[in-house]
Parts: sequence; structure tokens; C-alpha cells
Amino acid sequence: MIAGMTALYIFMLAAFTGYEIISRVPVILHTPLMSGSNFVHGIVLVGAMVAMGHAHTPLELTIGFIGVMLAAGNAVGGYVVTERMLEMFKSSNKKGAK
Repeated sequence: MIAGMTALYIFMLAAFTGYEIISRVPVILHTPLMSGSNFVHGIVLVGAMVAMGHAHTPLELTIGFIGVMLAAGNAVGGYVVTERMLEMFKSSNKKGAK
């Protein structure tokens, strides 16, 4: 298992790296990036469920439950936002209208 300080260091490094990468993405690429990264949210959800499955104490179960809920919200929210963005690109012309 990873020691507490090492896990905290890895988390902080991942958060900083993710912020730096995402902040440099041009606006035109945001939609493909969002839809392409939705699968990662699903993997995070599975990881949170596995971590919750290995929990033993009530505190671990509570943290695991919160992690599962946040990961599920993130995955669903990503798909909702992607769907709304794709709706913007659909043609508004109806058949038979001139």
C-alpha cells in the first residue's frame, strides 16, 4: 500500500498536472476533449467502487461512498454536457420547410 504522504504527493502532482494541461486546451478542441475523456470518468467510477469494496471501517465506507457519488456525477455530467454541445451543431431546418 502507498504511505499517506506519498499518496498525498501523487494526488497533488496529478491535480496540478491536470490543471495545467486542461487550461492550455484551445476552446475549439474542448468538445472533442470532453467527449473523448468521458470514458476516463467511467474508469474513475469503477476505481471508486473497487476502493469502496475494500473498505473496512465506517470512515473508509463513507469516503468511498462519497467518491462513488462524485465519480458518478462527473461521468453523467460529462455526457450531458457533450450531448448539449452536439445539439448545437444539428441543423434547425425541418423537412418540407422552405
